[in-house]
Amino acid sequence: QVQLVESGGGLVQPGGSLRLSCAASGFTLNYYTIGWFRQVPGKEREGISCISTSDGSTYYTDSVKGRFTISRDNAKNTLYLQMNSLKPEDTAIYYCARRNPFGSGCPLSPKRVDYWGQGTQVTVSS
Repeated sequence: QVQLVESGGGLVQPGGSLRLSCAASGFTLNYYTIGWFRQVPGKEREGISCISTSDGSTYYTDSVKGRFTISRDNAKNTLYLQMNSLKPEDTAIYYCARRNPFGSGCPLSPKRVDYWGQGTQVTVSS
């Protein structure tokens, strides 16, 4: 069955870096548009980055542009999010998500997601 399993979260100081991984199983990662969301308590889940299956183009929300990089390793069937220059406001639970097959565009909205990972906590604090 389809599974997305995130790892790599943790506690980091402001200005530090983390790399999140999302191991996919049950499907071929590069056949689908896939991305990262984050959520803080009391707020809606926010799509922050996405990589399109149609042309490999990437999307970043303004708040992470220039600091985060999305990538995928097709051989490992794994999605990554490299996060640099982290700020306290990046603190959230981070989820990877697969877009449903009825389209390929970015950015992703939650209503177009058919599978979610379980989430990994990222805390940026001194």
